Amino acid sequence: MPAYAAIGGQWGDEGKGKIVDYMAEKASCVVRYAGGNNAGHTVINEQGHFSLHLVPSGIFWPHTRCVIGNGVVVDPDVLISESQALQEMGIDTSRLYVDERAHLIMPYHILLDRLEEESRGAGALGTTGRGVGPAYMDKTARSGIRAVDLLDLDSLKTRLKGILDWKNSLITKVYEAESVSFDDVYGKCVEWKETLGPYLTPAEHVVHESLARGEKVLLEGAQGTLLDLDHGTYPYVTSSSPSIGGACTGLGLSPKEIEGIVGVFKAYSTRVGSGPLVAEMDEDTASVLREKAWEYGTTTGRARRIGWFDAVAARYSARVNGFTSLVLTRLDVLDGYESLKICVGYELDGKVIDHFPSSAQTLDRCTPVYEELPGWDDPTASVTELEGLPPDALAYIKRLEELVGCEVHLISTGPERSETILIKPVL
Repeated sequence: MPAYAAIGGQWGDEGKGKIVDYMAEKASCVVRYAGGNNAGHTVINEQGHFSLHLVPSGIFWPHTRCVIGNGVVVDPDVLISESQALQEMGIDTSRLYVDERAHLIMPYHILLDRLEEESRGAGALGTTGRGVGPAYMDKTARSGIRAVDLLDLDSLKTRLKGILDWKNSLITKVYEAESVSFDDVYGKCVEWKETLGPYLTPAEHVVHESLARGEKVLLEGAQGTLLDLDHGTYPYVTSSSPSIGGACTGLGLSPKEIEGIVGVFKAYSTRVGSGPLVAEMDEDTASVLREKAWEYGTTTGRARRIGWFDAVAARYSARVNGFTSLVLTRLDVLDGYESLKICVGYELDGKVIDHFPSSAQTLDRCTPVYEELPGWDDPTASVTELEGLPPDALAYIKRLEELVGCEVHLISTGPERSETILIKPVL
């Protein structure tokens, strides 16, 4: 059987955690392929309420193997803590695998992330300060530490000494901060080998063997396409490739193995941190929706910025990824609105455009062109059949399909796994 990907179509926080948990029932292998613990996935099911940052959201199904791919940067302390917390809640983590090629977030990465962001002042990018960007920088600079390095501590000790000498030069001379202790960092590595060693494996073998057995593999994206390092609103982006291209490089997977690419979209828009959001609501409207939907970051707790559904950005995301179907989440949040706006174009320098500009500076100069549709009073919350949705909600969904150019196959009407409308199979 082929692989299927669930990818955020906006700026992240689209509800992929719930969707992957729902889809994983029919998957034998669930694989996270990019990002780090700057991503947060919330899952609510009969086993409890969970906030995941590294462990794939398929961990709650006893038949799934869960893989952290080589494209992920792993903070070992976070992974160990998350795994232990799951075990304490009765979740079996023995089915968790970490690719040996995955790069590690080291203590100096976290420090440098915070120091660099602070140095930007008013021009800060709004990073989470989790060390993700510096870890990816070291990966590209060929000075990163990989999970497999923990298995040969003697060799690692020599490499780590040279790397830390350079990092401490930067920390003390450029940022005038206190240096990082080599003994402390190396001591961490010794502890990590003991705790994480059993999880480490060439994870691409797990994925390919699953495919060879005819099983379904679900690829779990983190963040969203519009935060993609190459295709997002640069420089207000993450340090990895949340789009479909990252699924191949982040797992060692051939594109021909991927049959379905599911785009996950909120029924409106949100983003955390700095950067353009053309269809952003006025704060009075946004604050009401934010409290109603509790739009605060799973990882940082920061208030999310709120916008109307941006069909220009969504159409661009669909083109980049080649979505074969869409998932619409948080439809229930829009219950009770008299009317709803959809951004169908941008006005730029007196002209209306229907494409997504590549420059964040250009996007900042764009103003939204809205189409207004009637809202609905009858609730969509907890509805599980398409026929149970109000006519105006169905019309809203239909219009989104037309504008994005792809069918909606699944609708989330609440945070619980059961609060889902399945129109057509997504896996």
